[in-house]
Amino acid sequence: MKKIGFIDFYLDEWHANNYPNWIRENARESGRDIEVAYAWAETDLEGGLDTVSWCEKQQVQELSSIEEVVVKSDYLIVLSPDHPEHHERLGQIPLMSGKPVYMDKTFSPDLETGKRMFELAEQYGTPLFSSSALRFSTELSNYKKDEKQLEYVATTGPGTFKNYAVHQFEMIVSLMGVGAKRVKSLSTNHVNLLHVEYDNGSQASFSQIQHAEFQVHLQFDNGEGVWIPQCSDMFPRLVDSVLTFFETGASPVPKAETLEVMALLDAGKKALETRDTWIDVK
Repeated sequence: MKKIGFIDFYLDEWHANNYPNWIRENARESGRDIEVAYAWAETDLEGGLDTVSWCEKQQVQELSSIEEVVVKSDYLIVLSPDHPEHHERLGQIPLMSGKPVYMDKTFSPDLETGKRMFELAEQYGTPLFSSSALRFSTELSNYKKDEKQLEYVATTGPGTFKNYAVHQFEMIVSLMGVGAKRVKSLSTNHVNLLHVEYDNGSQASFSQIQHAEFQVHLQFDNGEGVWIPQCSDMFPRLVDSVLTFFETGASPVPKAETLEVMALLDAGKKALETRDTWIDVK
C-alpha cells in the first residue's frame, strides 16, 4: 500500500476535506493500492475542525511534523490552496525529499517564488506538479493546442482575483501554451476584465464576474469557433492525473506552463492597479 501524506496550513478546508474520498474512489475504480495515510497542519482554522478532529473524521493518522510526514509517506501533497504564500515554507522539506510532490493551486504567490521552488525540487531530483483542476475538465481536454491554431480564447469565471484568477489563467495557458507578451485591464468596479496579447499575435480575454460559470470561447484561425458552456469532471480527472504522476514521476503539466500562469497572475495584479495600461508579462 502506497501512502500519501498531507501537509497543510490548516486542514479544515475544501480541498483537504474532499481529496481523501476522491482518492479512495479512484483507488477502488482503478485498482490502485494507495491511500491518504498521514497529515500534519501548522495551525487550525478558527471556528473549524482542529487537526485531531479532522484526522479522526478522515481516518488519517496525525503526525507531529513535516519531517515525519516526509519520512513515512511515499507521495506528498502540499495543500494550503487559499494561502500560497505558505507554499515555499511548507514545501521546503518535501521538495528536498526526492519523493513526488503535488502542490495545490495557486502554486506560488508570485513568479520568483515559483522559480525558487522548481529550482529546489530540481536540485534534489524531486518530481513536482501543480495545477488548477480546470485544465483537466473533460471539455477542455478535447481541444489540444497543437491540433488547430487558436486565434483567440475568451474565459469567464467567478470569485476574487486572489483565489480564483488561477483557474482562468490555467485554462488559457493549457490552450494557448506559453508566450504571453503583455496584459491590459479594462475592468469596472465589480468585474475584472483582462486582455492578453501573445508573441505570435494570438489573444485571450479573462472576465471575472460574480456568480459566472467557468466557460470558454475558442476562435480558430480557420474561422471555426467553439463555445464550451461548462467545465465538468475536473476534480476526478485531476485526482487521476495526480495519482498517475505519483506512480510515474512525470508531471502532466510542463514547468514552463505553471510558471507562465504565475507570470500572468503577477502581470494581472499590476494591470488591475492601472486601468487601460499595458503591463509586460515577465
